[in-house]
Amino acid sequence: MAQLFFKYGAMNSGKTIEILKVAHNYEEQEKPVVLMTSGIDDRDEIGMVSSRIGLRREAIPIFDETNIFSIIEKLTEKPYCILIDESQFLKKHHVIELATVVDQLGIPVMAFGLKNDFRNELFEGSKYLLLYADKIEELKTICWFCHKKATMNLRINEGKPIYTGEQIQIGGNEDYFPVCRKHYLQPFLNEQQQCEE
Repeated sequence: MAQLFFKYGAMNSGKTIEILKVAHNYEEQEKPVVLMTSGIDDRDEIGMVSSRIGLRREAIPIFDETNIFSIIEKLTEKPYCILIDESQFLKKHHVIELATVVDQLGIPVMAFGLKNDFRNELFEGSKYLLLYADKIEELKTICWFCHKKATMNLRINEGKPIYTGEQIQIGGNEDYFPVCRKHYLQPFLNEQQQCEE
């Protein structure tokens, strides 16, 4: 039975590597997939899913006006799975369209993305995926400053933490660190002050 999955994690938790691995596993069995990503993310180029380790592949870009259900419904070959990267940037209507793909077309959807932004607020796409998803899974990584699990994303500008400003600023390790709660509130602590077990 088809389901809507939301797989979230902090920066550097391997979300893009995981989505590319899932696509490869399906296609190795000659089961076609549809790969989509946010049209906002232009770090590599629009419509490209790129991991930090150098893996990359073309995808259908999703813009605010994109109707995902309409795109999938019009395909001549029914895919075995729809894979969405950078799903935090989706709008509410996109998430409902993904749920409709699952419910009406019987195609599983796996959405990968961040849960919370640098202000520790939910992204719109993440909020509605948390509400509409059948299954939710956390992809884990460790804090940039210690050995604890990273649950938040810390925005950095000129070596200083930023807690206010526009929600969306596309960037990588030069702009964001995955951090635990303690280091989100108190970044750049020395080794003697790091989190305890």
